[in-house]
Amino acid sequence: MAPGHVAYGMRASFGTTHITPEHVIAWERGTHVPDAGELTALAGALWCQPSELMGHPGTLLEHRIARGVSAEDVARATGLTLDAYLYMEEAGHWTGDKRQSVKLGEVLRLPPRDFIAITRLEEELARLLTEAVSTRWQAHIRAIAKLVSMDRRDLKAPLSAMQQDYQALMTATLSRAGGTTASGEDGRRYIENIVDHFWSRVPGAS
Repeated sequence: MAPGHVAYGMRASFGTTHITPEHVIAWERGTHVPDAGELTALAGALWCQPSELMGHPGTLLEHRIARGVSAEDVARATGLTLDAYLYMEEAGHWTGDKRQSVKLGEVLRLPPRDFIAITRLEEELARLLTEAVSTRWQAHIRAIAKLVSMDRRDLKAPLSAMQQDYQALMTATLSRAGGTTASGEDGRRYIENIVDHFWSRVPGAS
């Protein structure tokens, strides 16, 4: 389809009367980005889903568009007023409580990794994971499973492997001649990236 055909389809079927071939060309070149309404109309004109035109969604708005869910539906599902939800979406900062967060994850069908990122629980996850790998992971699996909304059985292997990785790192570096500086640095780097280590070991998390 030529840019003119796409623009015509968007105007004729989706009410985006301001769209011209120049808009489509700018989107193709990456010099401009369509807004939420334009992206939905563009996907309709191209007979595809909005998510097929996007990279991996990162913001609350992008996740909603990718799932084809209206702001009204999200507000209704989470028990928020539409104005309150739209404010969070525009600010890019989700401030709902735990119950509302669970409902948000359900209505937007968020994979665990995206759910944690959107609801800003990464700091809490990092704390729990740090305690798990440095002590007994079995004592923390219940809290981690609850936080990421996953079955504990699916977390046993990742947490066990992460603890082994961390302990092996520390043991190996402690045994080096000259001692503790290297071990502290290696351990610090592992802990700094512990959330990424976790998601890389959890199948189907993203």
